[in-house]
Amino acid sequence: MVKWGIIGPGKIAHKFVADLQLLEGTEVCAVASRSSERAAEFAKQYGIIQSYGSYTELMADPYVDIIYIATPHDSHAALSIEAMHAGKHILCEKPLGVNAHQVQEMINASQQNQVFLMEAFWSRFNPTMREILSKIKANEIGEVNYLSADFTFFRNDPDDSRMLNMDLAGGSLLDMGVYPVFLAYVVMGMPEEIRAAGRFHSTGADLQTAAILEYKSGIAQLMSGFISQSDMAAKICGTEGTIIIDPVWHESEGYQIFRPYEQNEAVHFSLPKKGKGYTYEIEECIRCIQAGQIESTLWSHQNSLDLIRIVDEIRAQINLRYPFE
Repeated sequence: MVKWGIIGPGKIAHKFVADLQLLEGTEVCAVASRSSERAAEFAKQYGIIQSYGSYTELMADPYVDIIYIATPHDSHAALSIEAMHAGKHILCEKPLGVNAHQVQEMINASQQNQVFLMEAFWSRFNPTMREILSKIKANEIGEVNYLSADFTFFRNDPDDSRMLNMDLAGGSLLDMGVYPVFLAYVVMGMPEEIRAAGRFHSTGADLQTAAILEYKSGIAQLMSGFISQSDMAAKICGTEGTIIIDPVWHESEGYQIFRPYEQNEAVHFSLPKKGKGYTYEIEECIRCIQAGQIESTLWSHQNSLDLIRIVDEIRAQINLRYPFE
């Protein structure tokens, strides 16, 4: 029985725990918030035995094997490192850290303490994503030379919201833009060149960020933003065909392949998920912990480091820096 502690009982933690409770052989045994009342309310809703009004108390709980960290971006690194030094395994929400320096420090703590650490890129473990990557590797659409992906939707957040708070590393790039960057990375790898542009709120947070990633074999065109609504389908084009991931692509339950030289219509593949889809990253954590691994082979420490280095370069080009850096 792998037992979880939850740090940061917000919106995403609700979805995560609801999915975890669909699985056997694992359970949530503790939750912590800076507000003891909020932690107790969360615990009552999900039948969790223990709640804490401080994160450090949860880290000291001897019954907790792995901690899921779902706090704002700015605290990911510090909380993860503290918990790993306390001997806990970690699944930390994306982005793992706000920059490559933080991510490297987190990896160092994992290696030093020989505890599991993984960034919660749940899309990587989605059955649809795994099958698509398998088909690309099998050359079913030929050599990939173009990718288009966005994560954009309209929001009207007040100026003091978390999404626009620079002290919490707010803005579209770290909250949503990491998903299109992730897709380009898992399909096409590390780019040779990056070009980026951004538009900003009065707080300094990016409202809209676009990037073009250049490769020897082609180009990836990426977008994130709070100011426009998109169907959020993603397109991967190769020399022999195209894959279109059903919207919303990062949590999709299907895709279609179109090979214009073989057929006139796209062939659709449906892959229903278990729960919302967090179940698959949870199962990967359990598998790795039980196997004595400190990282996943599907989304490794190096993968997280590569991804944040791409994001760092995008930020450098649009002059996006957080006050605490």
